[in-house]
Amino acid sequence: MSTRNFCGSCNIGVVAYSENKQRKIKTEISNMIDNISKLHFNRVYLQVRPFSDSIYKSSIFPSSYTVVEKQGDELTVDILDYFIKTAKAKNIEIYAWINPYRISNDTDITKISVNNPAYKWLDTNNVKIIKDKGIFYNPSSQEVINLIVDGVKEIVTNYQVDGIIMDDYFYPDDSIDLVDYKEVENSISLTDYRLSKVNELISSIYKNIKNINSKIQFGISPDGNINNNYEIHYADVKKWLKDDGYIDFIMPQLYYGFNNEAKPYIKTLNEWNSLIKNNTKLIVALSLYKSGSIDNYAKNGKYEWIENDNIIKKQIQVARNLTNCIGYSIFRYDYFFDFADNLNLQGEINNYKNLFEF
Repeated sequence: MSTRNFCGSCNIGVVAYSENKQRKIKTEISNMIDNISKLHFNRVYLQVRPFSDSIYKSSIFPSSYTVVEKQGDELTVDILDYFIKTAKAKNIEIYAWINPYRISNDTDITKISVNNPAYKWLDTNNVKIIKDKGIFYNPSSQEVINLIVDGVKEIVTNYQVDGIIMDDYFYPDDSIDLVDYKEVENSISLTDYRLSKVNELISSIYKNIKNINSKIQFGISPDGNINNNYEIHYADVKKWLKDDGYIDFIMPQLYYGFNNEAKPYIKTLNEWNSLIKNNTKLIVALSLYKSGSIDNYAKNGKYEWIENDNIIKKQIQVARNLTNCIGYSIFRYDYFFDFADNLNLQGEINNYKNLFEF
């Protein structure tokens, strides 16, 4: 059975570094797209802005240290552009995957390029250095919201992407916005304030994308635990799935087995499906990376990914029966080719392939 009637997708992060490796990246991209086509995927979520930087030619963000030796070095190959051109030839869609607030995974400011928009804000309320977590933009700052929206507008204006997606990295810390909140604390609760700030960003991105090209899709891949979205990330997923003007699709990270004690896959999938009251489409994000490993978060079900090698296949089959669900996404691409001695992972991949006419 072909995935053309049920969207199959995967996540890709790109690593290059030196100028020589940047040249070689074209060959690697071509090989990736060939592999993706053979796996019957028809969409790729490509990480284009991991740390307030870019793997594409940008006038707003510096080149990413994931593809050059040092953030801000010359990007000799426009990686996003080459991905798009290569994928289009195989009828594969490219969605630009953005991390909106993360600047760095550590607190070493010397790694931040002087032409990074975060650099000029390091001593302001727009950027927060959070001990043991990293450096982040302040989600409550209007200047930050404008920056993120402008970054999205740049991509959809200059590149023929099929969509934009953001994941669950929203509020990174409980103290990041307290200075701003103090100005309005008498009129709104802290939780509602944070939800409103993320909502403002999401609705503004949606509006600006549609103003530029109404065909481009916008979606979010939130935490699979609905409560966590309200208690930790301040992502108002219920509103987005009820009111228009926020997202076109939602892709919850359902990284749970069928026997997960707290979040069994079928129950959690149905909970997400039941939240949809508008025309938003559901895509399920699945965790191939768990295959062959102990999942301690699953408690009594922690050995499920060791004792079985057909979980992903069964999860896709279950999702196909939901009217709101249009596809699945597997995290992530490299696990299909880097299974070493992991026989469970190899079994999962073979069973996945058996879903289709390989």
